[in-house]
Amino acid sequence: MQKKSFPFGTLRLQSLVTEYGTPFHLYDESGIRNNLQSLKSAFSKVPGFKEYYAVKACPNPYILDVLKDEGCGMDCSSLWELILSEAIGLKGEDIMFTSNNTSVKEFQKAKELWAIINFDDITHIDYYLENVGELPELICFRYNPGPLKGWNVIIGAPEGAKFWLTREQIFEAYERCRDLWVKRFGIHTMVASNELQTDYFLETAKILFELTRDIEQKLDIEFDFINLGGGIGVAYKPEETPVDFEELAVWMKELYNTYFSEREDSLSIVIECGRMVTGPYGYLVTSAIHKKNIYKDYIWLDTCMSDLMRPWMYWSYHYISVLGKQDEVRDHMYDIVGSLCENNDKFAIDRELPEITIWDTIVIHDTWAHGYSMWFNYNAKLKSREILLLSDGSSKVIRRAETFDDYFATLDYKGL
Repeated sequence: MQKKSFPFGTLRLQSLVTEYGTPFHLYDESGIRNNLQSLKSAFSKVPGFKEYYAVKACPNPYILDVLKDEGCGMDCSSLWELILSEAIGLKGEDIMFTSNNTSVKEFQKAKELWAIINFDDITHIDYYLENVGELPELICFRYNPGPLKGWNVIIGAPEGAKFWLTREQIFEAYERCRDLWVKRFGIHTMVASNELQTDYFLETAKILFELTRDIEQKLDIEFDFINLGGGIGVAYKPEETPVDFEELAVWMKELYNTYFSEREDSLSIVIECGRMVTGPYGYLVTSAIHKKNIYKDYIWLDTCMSDLMRPWMYWSYHYISVLGKQDEVRDHMYDIVGSLCENNDKFAIDRELPEITIWDTIVIHDTWAHGYSMWFNYNAKLKSREILLLSDGSSKVIRRAETFDDYFATLDYKGL
């Protein structure tokens, strides 16, 4: 079996366990910086390329600050994500507000920040006019391509999704906005999530390139940008191959030239990836605190699926290492489980691993996206800390562990 390793070494990780105790989420700053630099270098050949990080993947301002330093904008889906982006000093077209079922307060905050508003429904035009005011100079709409062959299973068939506008609606929406004196336009869709096949992203581009050309010709408007969404996946399994940025960028540029080579003004191509940017450079570091041998062999960790919902929510795979035993034979089969009173609280089922003893450090890989951010407090479980391993080798607690005072802070009860 192929293996995954730690970029910072076993001894360094063990020192962090000794210093902080478990569980904690550990993030590798150098990893994401190098990853983003590779992405930007590859896509420098694509007109106006910009990455808007999907804040929902890891909404921590310390992390967002690093991404801002590498030239990322922020893709926000809620009021609080807008506020986080504001806190790190972003505003204007460095923020893409891509939400659904959007409240008045959220639209008002997006307007206050001069963010690009990516409308999810045609009814949002009147909702915005009635409750917020005049439409901004630049608007974007999200397109639902409807029946689509080869759709990605995580997002599912577009016609079953709660998001986006139909083709008929999107022409009507841009025509209305044109007549309301909107001057600048963007367009967006996303038909895949956690995908490693480049064909999905090229198909997304083809759909939007064709639609953009059709809208421009019919309505006599010009688009500023095309947002190809996110969806670039993580090679969670060691035998999987990550998306080749260089290859994807070359094909994207060629496809762009096919549709827009005669255009006087170039269209900017932007994306809104979250998982791919940070996911591979995070680790959930835990300890084995119990072993149970009944009809199966179980290893019980000092954490639970509150710290990592993906295995339960999507039946997803995360590679697991036993610290100090990375090179040992994986000749034992375990279910790796947490402490919730739920039978689906499992990080791995029938996983072959080296023999595990109590207090072994267990490391779950590729957790820096949709890991901590999906936390919930069921069974009154408290949030663990987040630690950033800085590029200089030092470490920094970027979110302390939650306490019971935090948990009970919203209650006003005499016994608490």
